[in-house]
Amino acid sequence: MPGIKVRENESFDEAYRKFKKQTDRNLVVTECRARRFFESQTEKKKKQKINAKKKMLKRLYMLRRYESRL
Repeated sequence: MPGIKVRENESFDEAYRKFKKQTDRNLVVTECRARRFFESQTEKKKKQKINAKKKMLKRLYMLRRYESRL
């Protein structure tokens, strides 16, 4: 669980920003949303396939971009 130590002379807004950044890094919110509703195995596999496809397209895009510079 994320937590921060608030220093002296540190405003609430600064501490809140630090806390939000730490929760984003630890994927607390996204994991909470994912666990909110039950997902069947087929839905999980479908999401994994979609994510794999996105990742492959991103790699292909970066490769083409790199090759165009040569």
